[in-house]
Amino acid sequence: MTTDLLSRKADFPGMVTADGKPWHYLDTAATAQKPQMVVDAMSRALGRDYATVHRGVYGRSAEMTLGYEAARRRVAGFVGAKEDEIVFTRGATEAINLVAATWGAANLKAGDRILLSVLEHHSNIVPWQLLRERTGVEIDVCPLTEDGRIDIDAARQIVDKRHKLLALSHVSNVLGSRLDVAAAAELARSVGARLLLDGCQAVPRMNVDVAALGCDFYVFSAHKLYGPTGIGALWARQELLQAMPPYQGGGSMIDRVTFDKTTWADPPQRFEAGTPAITEAIAFAAAVDYVQQIGMDAAERHENALTAKAREELGRINSLRLYGPEDSAGIVSFTMDGIHPHDLGTILDEENVAIRAGHHCAQPLMDHLGVPATARASFGIYSDEDDIAALIRGIERTIRIFG
Repeated sequence: MTTDLLSRKADFPGMVTADGKPWHYLDTAATAQKPQMVVDAMSRALGRDYATVHRGVYGRSAEMTLGYEAARRRVAGFVGAKEDEIVFTRGATEAINLVAATWGAANLKAGDRILLSVLEHHSNIVPWQLLRERTGVEIDVCPLTEDGRIDIDAARQIVDKRHKLLALSHVSNVLGSRLDVAAAAELARSVGARLLLDGCQAVPRMNVDVAALGCDFYVFSAHKLYGPTGIGALWARQELLQAMPPYQGGGSMIDRVTFDKTTWADPPQRFEAGTPAITEAIAFAAAVDYVQQIGMDAAERHENALTAKAREELGRINSLRLYGPEDSAGIVSFTMDGIHPHDLGTILDEENVAIRAGHHCAQPLMDHLGVPATARASFGIYSDEDDIAALIRGIERTIRIFG
């Protein structure tokens, strides 16, 4: 564990079992544990500071409104965005659905094409399939390289002027492989297409500057960034947001309502109908503050070192097969001969080791790999080499049990 992160495990109250033993949490790619700083911020927002936002004329409501919009500014700044380009959503899943239902429905028609990849999360597949049912747009699928990266060279052979959108994962939630974003952005521009990036696994693991990436839409979730569930963000270029119709109707997203006609608020409020996730936004910003105190460069170095160590240790086990590239970002997926990942996960749980076992909401990728499921260990800023040692001990015990 790097020196600057040595004390971080103590910041997370969830890192012990009910009887006070260390809990080796290796499921950060699914959802990250929360530091006390985030818990406290949400508790204050739910308690002594609580009031509605945007509507009240009394002092506490005004203060909470300032806090809510300050949270938007902090989240925007974290990814190099402007404040009015960040839409709060329930998470990355809703953010992709929002783009599909608004920009997609308004701009795509029968004969147009969308490019996805084999490794996409279901949340970056199903919304486009629903749009296909509505509009007749077609979907193409980019293959992977041998080590599990999105094959941009292959994409160049697929993409043409009919493609209006490339929707790709910045970092795979199963393989940890990083997208060559510069090449993907160049490819999209060459045919006049838009580029949407699923940043759920990237934002917690590396510096992200949406303005520099060359994409048009970027989505991510707070709960994978050590924040609360129920909130995430869509970043989109301001000119795109201005042209997009509303996603849902209700309070806050309007300018003027009559029974004859309603006019819309400017973005981002246009896309935030109803009372927003006030306390979640406050806690989201606290999570951003926490990781910025550490520094994303330090966090990335730390996770890269642990990932390399884990791959080295796991690679010594003859009956184990690793997936993904050697430089995977904080995520290691594997299978074991004769042992189902669910069985492995159950036995590891007895050893106070938590991994994910299953298809990871990426069934097309499982089909590509030729397996029903994988075991996945994923790291965070609170992870250390003791967690890897516990994982290896648990695997060795599983092998003994299964003979």
